[in-house]
Amino acid sequence: MTMQKIRTATFEDLDAIAAVEAACFPAAEAATKEEFAGRLTHYADHFWLLFEDEKLVSFVDGFVTDTPDLTDEMYADASLHDAHGAWQMIFGVNTLPEYRKQGLAGQLLRRAIADAKAQGRRGLVLTCKDRLVHYYAGFGFVSEGVSGSTHGGVVWYQMRLTF
Repeated sequence: MTMQKIRTATFEDLDAIAAVEAACFPAAEAATKEEFAGRLTHYADHFWLLFEDEKLVSFVDGFVTDTPDLTDEMYADASLHDAHGAWQMIFGVNTLPEYRKQGLAGQLLRRAIADAKAQGRRGLVLTCKDRLVHYYAGFGFVSEGVSGSTHGGVVWYQMRLTF
């Protein structure tokens, strides 16, 4: 029987997080190990990790800010995190390819939503590709159209879940 565990991150998770990200996104879109090191330094408690039998197989990460829209600058500058901010940004939803279609990312998104609500946030914001707009709508996110983000040279759609 497979044992699942969800927890927030520690700096010791850096290598595993970077490896999952690299398996999930093309290099132009993936955060680097160095970027994750900065993120973990500033907001490790805003990483939700899902392990199966001690192996990291899925994670969701992002920081908190009062800025209502997700900008490319946020990906690059972890120091913009404001622990008291109104909006929980979601930078990445990652599941190793061989573990997809099992609801793991959904478990983590529901946990991130519940945590943001419990922390008194106004809601959550993420960007996604067009093909995933419907997926995130299933969690209550509403599309706000094409984002100003040009991260990785891709067209992104901003999605918002307001409490």
